[in-house]
Amino acid sequence: MKTDTKQLIKKYPYWFVCLLSIVFMAFYWGIWASDRYVSEANIVLESPQIAAPTLSFQSLLSGTGGNSGDMLLLRDYLLSVDMLRKADAALDLRGHYTQSGIDFFSALSAADVTIEELHEYFLKRVSVELDSYAGVLRVKVVAFDPEMAHSLATFLLSEGERHMNLMGQRLAEEQVRFLEKQVANQAKQFDKARQKLIEYQNENGLVSPTGTVESINAVVASLESQLANLRAKKTALLSYQSQRSPEVQRVEAEIKALIQQISLERARMAQQSGGALNVVSSEYQTLELSTQFAQESYSGALMALENTRIEAARKLKQVSVLQSPTLPEYSVEPRRLYNTVVFAIIALLAGLILQMLVLIVKDHKD
Repeated sequence: MKTDTKQLIKKYPYWFVCLLSIVFMAFYWGIWASDRYVSEANIVLESPQIAAPTLSFQSLLSGTGGNSGDMLLLRDYLLSVDMLRKADAALDLRGHYTQSGIDFFSALSAADVTIEELHEYFLKRVSVELDSYAGVLRVKVVAFDPEMAHSLATFLLSEGERHMNLMGQRLAEEQVRFLEKQVANQAKQFDKARQKLIEYQNENGLVSPTGTVESINAVVASLESQLANLRAKKTALLSYQSQRSPEVQRVEAEIKALIQQISLERARMAQQSGGALNVVSSEYQTLELSTQFAQESYSGALMALENTRIEAARKLKQVSVLQSPTLPEYSVEPRRLYNTVVFAIIALLAGLILQMLVLIVKDHKD
């Protein structure tokens, strides 16, 4: 019997290796493999829906929850080395995954392995996948006792939310600080421009030189209208009276007075000495435009600061838990029967392929 067995092994060594590996894997998956507990959680990222001061359709739409880009950033952080270091410090992952009782193939090789090796092992025990259709991040944590699986999943969610908030606030705070400086500078410039305008008004004794010029123009226009009427009246009088008549003399005196008054009013608006109202008005308009520009710049800076503060609040990310981390009641991994059957099928197929190759080679030799 032993001789027949040896002959069969020599004749079909690959089938012997195939059956031996099936037996070994059946023993490993059925008896030796340690129980693994899985904690699962489903989460989404949401932002506070705060509308901007200037309401618009776009601003209302921008208050929606976290997009897939933020979800992918959160996924990368949950699987990062930084997260691994924090989780190891808080939960002693090295100690858990190297504890006694864990089978050789499932346990971490040693507690003092390098961070690269630990991270590679960590990625085998933690899965974070984005369901793009549902917009949900699905977190799956595998550990060798239910409490550790639940604790690690909970830690990942809390740290992930904290990190997303810090990352979103950092840029917003820098923008707010920059705009606060700009607002302070614009306020100083506005105060200076306004003070110059007030001082100029006090120096010239006019609240609004432009308004004064317009008023004088109206007076000159009225005087010219009266002058035209008097000249017409004089012409009418001369048609039937002499130049020396009292009434004609009175009209001529009124005409001269009006001409003198018009000259005085025009001199107030434009004189070569430099104190004319047109010069004052031009300088006043320049100062007024400068003050208006400073005021508008200050108002724009205040609006930008307020919008940035609201945007900073909107950048806060809240991890909304659709399914909180589960506390496993029994081990769902390894799938002992399933793994054994799948391995046996693959091994038998591999043996069959190998036998066919051997027969093909023998046929070619013959």
